[in-house]
Amino acid sequence: MAIRSATTNRQFRLAARPVGLPKSSDWSFVNEPVGAPREGELLVKLRYISLDPAMRGWMNEGRSYVRPVELGQVMRAAGVGEVIESRNEAFPTGAYVVGTFGVQEYAVSDGTAVYRVDPNLAPPPKFLSVLGLTGLTAYFGLLDIGRPEPGQTVVVSAACGAVGQIVGQIAKIKGCRAVGIAGGPEKCRYVVDELGFDAAVDYKREDVRDALRTHCPDRIDVYFDNVGGEILDTALTLLARHARIVLCGAISQYNETGPRHGPANYMALLVDRARMEGFLVFDFFSRYPEAIGDMAGWMAEGRLRSREDIVSGIETFPDALLRLFRGENFGKLMLEV
Repeated sequence: MAIRSATTNRQFRLAARPVGLPKSSDWSFVNEPVGAPREGELLVKLRYISLDPAMRGWMNEGRSYVRPVELGQVMRAAGVGEVIESRNEAFPTGAYVVGTFGVQEYAVSDGTAVYRVDPNLAPPPKFLSVLGLTGLTAYFGLLDIGRPEPGQTVVVSAACGAVGQIVGQIAKIKGCRAVGIAGGPEKCRYVVDELGFDAAVDYKREDVRDALRTHCPDRIDVYFDNVGGEILDTALTLLARHARIVLCGAISQYNETGPRHGPANYMALLVDRARMEGFLVFDFFSRYPEAIGDMAGWMAEGRLRSREDIVSGIETFPDALLRLFRGENFGKLMLEV
């Protein structure tokens, strides 16, 4: 592998705290010299950058599970890329790695929270999708927090999104009934006909509560929530006894400028002896190889599929990110650098 030949690194830096949806003036698109790794470091050429709803929360000041991105810093983002120069024995030149490298073309890392992946196992985009943090979120959120049992009903919102599509398929693999909530007939057809869900609810065209009552005659045992808001409230009215609600995300709330809409029907947790629990995939870091091994095996058996929505060009980042919040992405959204 040749040593780097590029001299500049294009990157997006946070220029202002967004109010509501991020806009172009919230970003600075700059050219910086490509850094040289010091002892113990590696230089990565990014190939794909993950675009995730959580990025909106990272732009805000205030207490959260990670520090906010500071003004002037490179925007935080996960990515997969190739090591093109290394002074770290754990990550030789030519290795493919996944880490939080930011929205930029090149990244220097000390190897913290970076792990190697095998491009012969799957194409690089899959390591930001089904075999990446997205798939890991679905795996640990459903199996460790939701704890579905064979024959139970699992409902997942944003079922055609990056995490939701994996949740439903794992539910089926574990012998459950899977019902997805998605927006539009094309997405609903996809999760049923292509991914094998038992049913789909089109929240744009149907009364969600009536449709869920039809498709979940024994009520909901596990609700995997990616959107919050009214959809979460509706699911709480249809819980089975001892149901589990997995709080993964609340994309409907991230760009609100006023008070956030909390669950009005939370008393259902008491009535149905149910449990609602949030989680972070990073808490399961030591078990990533276990999950990736399971999911790679299911892929090889044809029981687990994923769809990636890839936008070309790092310069498209601001507009591409907004696709998440407009519900325009179809599968895992990412940038090809």
